[in-house]
Amino acid sequence: MKRFAMATAAAISLLATGNLALAEYPERPVTVIVPWSAGGGTDATGRIIATMLEEKLGQPFNVVNRTGGGGIVGHTAIKDANADGYTIGIITTELSMYDAVGSAPLTYTDYSLVGLYNADPSAVFVRADSDYQTIGDLAEAVEADPEAIQASGANFGGINHLSWVSMVQGLGLDGAQSNWVPAEGGAPALQLLASGAIDVAVVQFPEAQGLMDAGEIRALATLGSEPNAKHPDVPPVTEALGIDFAIAGWRGVGGPAGMPDDIVATLTGALDEIVASQAFRDQMGRLNYGVVWADGSEFADYLQNRGEAFGAAISAAGLGQ
Repeated sequence: MKRFAMATAAAISLLATGNLALAEYPERPVTVIVPWSAGGGTDATGRIIATMLEEKLGQPFNVVNRTGGGGIVGHTAIKDANADGYTIGIITTELSMYDAVGSAPLTYTDYSLVGLYNADPSAVFVRADSDYQTIGDLAEAVEADPEAIQASGANFGGINHLSWVSMVQGLGLDGAQSNWVPAEGGAPALQLLASGAIDVAVVQFPEAQGLMDAGEIRALATLGSEPNAKHPDVPPVTEALGIDFAIAGWRGVGGPAGMPDDIVATLTGALDEIVASQAFRDQMGRLNYGVVWADGSEFADYLQNRGEAFGAAISAAGLGQ
């Protein structure tokens, strides 16, 4: 009987120890994979997140840049990691595009979703002397002849191109009719706009700020459902045109599918507190990145919606597999 009692006590002690260890996650350093190069926006915001997670959870969160293949290498490394919570990563907009364009069989279902922390929609800009005074004026011109309006904002198939195609679709037109002039990025596209070579530029506000301040261009609408925090007078296209708009650049935290629920909950709780903090908002604000929050289940709904929107825009642009 004494031996049985001792064995029972040992088993209870072992269970208690196991539960304590689980509750104390993380017990060792965590790797945070960033699928893009050092110095970029994802790297910058990812390092803010990693530093704050380290402060919250008491273990190092070490950023590792795994680049290549337009983000595919890093996203694949996150997906294929051991699902023990000690390798997580920053997942980005391109995850909403890979499967639709046929570049990689990766979707949000391959990940344990911790939370969404950033989303930045593109915006529509015209020259200061443009006849289009409102986004409604521009929409009327597009509806009359979508091919007559020359727009640019970077490459074919990028977030800005797909945003423009999605707006054209939202007006009830064939997105493939849109006239997109490829450029090497947002800055070259804005120079085309300022010189009069194109009618419309679709870029993010940080890229356009210099020419806006110089009085050379103005914004007609934000291609999203919420106004930009620094430009509250620029209407969102959802409000101005009644278009349910779901194309935006986004960033979030995730790990490989199958991570234990309690570890995901620990990370989600910490990330929730981080995103709500003034320190995080101040740092993101200095970089002019938007702050949003969605927990794991809300993030999944968000990505399902974005995947459908990106797929429709990619198909309409003739870029699908």
